[in-house]
Amino acid sequence: MMCGAPSATQPATAEIQAIADKVKSQLEEKENKTFPVFKAVEFKSQVVAGRNLFIKVQVDDDDFVHLRVFESLPHENKPLTLSSYQTNKSRHDELTYF
Repeated sequence: MMCGAPSATQPATAEIQAIADKVKSQLEEKENKTFPVFKAVEFKSQVVAGRNLFIKVQVDDDDFVHLRVFESLPHENKPLTLSSYQTNKSRHDELTYF
């Protein structure tokens, strides 16, 4: 993967689901609602001074959100941050930088 360029879209892994689960409460707080369904479907990653993860998450039968999560470098020992998100997405909406 080239530094700075997002990777190709890949199916979500257990690691990506765990990351999505860790920022779920941040999204629920910002949206002022709970998401009983929160299933990571696919993702892209971007190497920066750490890593940006763009994650498509299913939150209802046909309702998705796109998350941008920042993971700092290991030596910084900082928590995952929900940097940005987009709501009202569909299964077919492409993950892009936002």
